[in-house]
Amino acid sequence: MTERAPVLSVRGLSVRFLMPGGRRVAAVTDAHFDVAAGECLALIGESGCGKSVLASALLGLLPGNARIAGSALLGDLDLLTADERTFARTVRGRLIGLVPQSPAAHLTPVRTIRSQLEETVAELTGVRGRAALRETAEAAAARAAFPVTHLDHHPHELSGGLAQRAATALALVGDAPLLLADEPTTGLDRDLVDRTVDELRRHVDNKAGGESRALLMITHDLAAAERVADRVAVMYAGRVVELADAREFFGAPGPRHPYSRGLLDALPDRAFTPIPGLPPELGALPGGCAFAARCDRATETCTALPPLTGTVACHHPHAALTEAADRA
Repeated sequence: MTERAPVLSVRGLSVRFLMPGGRRVAAVTDAHFDVAAGECLALIGESGCGKSVLASALLGLLPGNARIAGSALLGDLDLLTADERTFARTVRGRLIGLVPQSPAAHLTPVRTIRSQLEETVAELTGVRGRAALRETAEAAAARAAFPVTHLDHHPHELSGGLAQRAATALALVGDAPLLLADEPTTGLDRDLVDRTVDELRRHVDNKAGGESRALLMITHDLAAAERVADRVAVMYAGRVVELADAREFFGAPGPRHPYSRGLLDALPDRAFTPIPGLPPELGALPGGCAFAARCDRATETCTALPPLTGTVACHHPHAALTEAADRA
């Protein structure tokens, strides 16, 4: 856990989807983590592991068949018990800025980027007057490196990278204490990925009114996570299985959970060795460790569900930093 005061504190967050026939899909199970002031926490894992469902729970955007348990405190507000009026008037844009997973779908197709930015500025900052709105909207676009020459374009006239920058500009307008970026680099080339995550990191590093802000970046892009994250949370089959300092996770001694190790070993600039097998279905999870069937360290002990003890949920984790140092 971080020693800094948390902007967001999640405890026991679980999401179940009720399906026809009484079936339940365990999309998120007992998630525990904090995001501190001045910190970027990268939530990583394979597609389908529950990362975006967790983001939707924090924003009150789950469908009607979802059932939620636990707590997610943003200051004194529990996001899991807030009503839609609170989300619409207090949370979205003001307390949480969202960089969505699909920016082109997030933008209003029949309105220019300028009109959407100016409306957002007026709603979240109180700026009034045509000239002031225009100036502030253009400043917001510049902050996200969105070219002023494209502000009068409609979303369908933008490339994927420009749509991403437009969505980022909209998310940054309110200077929210928490920025939630859900797969913000999908479909971008490497240079644009680096520029985008650097912009998100600047949101954390630049204080608004003396107050530190925080970034929760949900991503499967490990290079982007390594570039900007202070800490890493690894999610597998709906559970957070490891929390680690980013430098230790990507450097020495490396991740402790075998799944986390497998993610890094699958990278082209590392061992380039894929993890064997496939993740279990979230609607048919095993009673014990969900990774055991794919794990070369598994034993009979793994038929019991491993709790998140300290920073890792595993019966046979790799050595911690202190243990590695003791053996050196």
